[in-house]
Amino acid sequence: MSRARKSSPSGPEADAALKTDATTSIVGYRLRRAQLSVFQKFIAVFEELKLRPADYSVLVLIDDNPGRKQTEIAEVLGIKRANFVTLVHGLEQRGLVERIPSLEDKRANALHLTTAGQNFLRLAKSRHRALEDEIVTQLGGTEARALLLALLDRLI
Repeated sequence: MSRARKSSPSGPEADAALKTDATTSIVGYRLRRAQLSVFQKFIAVFEELKLRPADYSVLVLIDDNPGRKQTEIAEVLGIKRANFVTLVHGLEQRGLVERIPSLEDKRANALHLTTAGQNFLRLAKSRHRALEDEIVTQLGGTEARALLLALLDRLI
């Protein structure tokens, strides 16, 4: 019979800090950790509104581009068609978005915010501005924000 291994170190090993350099020095790892941190804050701020980051992005893009096709919005956001249809269906069920058959292409749907969607988005944008201000402060101000966005654009 083999002996069971202990699941946690004991003695001097228990007091030593976990070595993380192999991951924390990787750009992709740090980007992902930063994204998770921002998304966790977003989810906490928007929990009451039952709004996820993807939902917010869709609402903002529809507001800025009323009447655009579902496929166009999905492509800009990098969301697969099937996932996007489900997302829009959820927003439609909440009365925030409406799909209207496109005049140019009867097979496509044009997306519009409902009046309730416009009102909801005003509230969401107000909360998002406060969240964005908090993140910009955490970064060190507007110049640091601009630098971060410029660096991220290089990766995109």
